[in-house]
Amino acid sequence: MSTHHEQIDDRRANPRAGKEPGKRVVFSLFRWVGEHVQGFYGAVGTLLFVGVALILLSVAAFGALADEVMEGDTLAMDNAVLLWMNRHASPALTGFALDVTALGAGAVVWLVAIVASVFLWSSRHRWSVVLLWVSIVGSGLINSTMKMFFERPRPQLFPWRVPYAGLSSFPSGHSMGSMVFYTTLAYLVARLVDSRFLRRFVFVLAGVIVTLIGLSRMYLGVHYPTDVLAGFAMGLAWASFCALMMEALRYFRHREPAVAAHEQDLDATVSDGPPDDGDDDDGDDIDPRVVASAASR
Repeated sequence: MSTHHEQIDDRRANPRAGKEPGKRVVFSLFRWVGEHVQGFYGAVGTLLFVGVALILLSVAAFGALADEVMEGDTLAMDNAVLLWMNRHASPALTGFALDVTALGAGAVVWLVAIVASVFLWSSRHRWSVVLLWVSIVGSGLINSTMKMFFERPRPQLFPWRVPYAGLSSFPSGHSMGSMVFYTTLAYLVARLVDSRFLRRFVFVLAGVIVTLIGLSRMYLGVHYPTDVLAGFAMGLAWASFCALMMEALRYFRHREPAVAAHEQDLDATVSDGPPDDGDDDDGDDIDPRVVASAASR
């Protein structure tokens, strides 16, 4: 396929960014890659390299902030928040916190992810399934690596309200994992609904769940506030990176018809909702000229 045809297809795939600065930056990057890199895998691979580089820069900046935490500069604030929560503890609140923190536990996350994967795969949202599991597994590996590197002891200001908490304290695994899982799941669900209200509601609900999980970890006494904030920050960065890769697949899909053929709504973005083709439900709405060009290669 010629570069000229690739650029035409990329422009056809490009949604209007509107007045949102974030979208303008992202799609400006996509357009630049589309103009300078040929082929589907080359373009997506270039964006993957850029994304990894940004993640590494974020980790470096995060490490500088973590040094301040490990040196004890935030300890007074951390202790004050935990002690305040402990003074307002009650049996009812403890029960609620245990229920909420379970939403971020590995068993619950994996169970929900399996159910969501079965639905997405059976409805031909197969790239969505890949994105979901890459985000979950990647989050776990990143968090475990960081815990082993920093090895911050867990708080010992009062007896924990949970029977067990493994590994070290920084960053919070529940906070990072829940941020990645629930925001990624909200992103995937938002691509499937027509109503803008429902899309916003899904993201708000995910935000509430993630926030409550982070607060529950502090209330239960197993994490400092800075552990939770660090988990949120790294989780949001990783989830954003994964969503960016999904948008890259959508943007360059016309360069590889087989990719579009395996995803029901690769035309959809969070802002657009699902495509309304009005014809059938098989989702294989691929430009015939692209298929012919791909077959002639």
